[in-house]
Amino acid sequence: MVRDNAPLLTGRRFESVVLTHADVLTGVSARALTTGLRGARVLGLSRRAKNAVIATDRRRLVIQPGMTGAMFVKRKPTPDDLKYGVLRILLDDRRTFIYHDVRRLGRIRWLDDAGYRRFSNAIGPEPLDPGFTPEALGRALGRSRAAVKKVLMDQKALAGVGNIYANEALFFAGVDPSRAARALTPENHRQLHHHLVRILTQAVRASGTTIRDYRTGRGEPGNFQLELMVYGREGEPCRHCGASLAGTHAIDARITVFCYRCQT
Repeated sequence: MVRDNAPLLTGRRFESVVLTHADVLTGVSARALTTGLRGARVLGLSRRAKNAVIATDRRRLVIQPGMTGAMFVKRKPTPDDLKYGVLRILLDDRRTFIYHDVRRLGRIRWLDDAGYRRFSNAIGPEPLDPGFTPEALGRALGRSRAAVKKVLMDQKALAGVGNIYANEALFFAGVDPSRAARALTPENHRQLHHHLVRILTQAVRASGTTIRDYRTGRGEPGNFQLELMVYGREGEPCRHCGASLAGTHAIDARITVFCYRCQT
């Protein structure tokens, strides 16, 4: 989403702002957000964990799309954009930036420099940063008694790893997702680090994974769902050993799909 929207937004000025639902806001009122955005100029876009960060000459607009959010720049909004466009901003080139969220599961923040530092510092290391090593993964998992899958998805421990990619990385690493994080060995760390980085990189190249709602910044579905080995395949045969894939919600209240033979 950031890569698609960056060339369309950078350098543009926000002219008018429409916020249709305030329940997506965190730490800012509807009035403060719309007043602050009006007249602001976009300096650039970046990503931090699962958040798109739109830097302006005033503050940072931080959007966490959640499961159903998407961001587009369009010449003419569609009826769906008007219905589900939680935030619509008219740009100085007469196009419209739209944060579209059907179920309003995402969050919007409007942060000054100090607020953004606090926000970013509370998030763990980025798996795709060059300095992220197996040892750094081991430190992120720490001495937690919690299930390794749950810790992988804790944004305070590690940035940006969602349910789909946690399932996939643990499968390829041969790690039982219910195993205590602190019980993993240095070899487990090496294998899990390798597959986390590999899978996330491939998923980005494939423009993400579309199971239901996710769309790129161009409004297109991703393609990584075609590569999934376990997620969404509960009850189907494992493509490595043929055993029936198991599923549970007991680890972190989300679906965890795994192979009881391959992930020992």
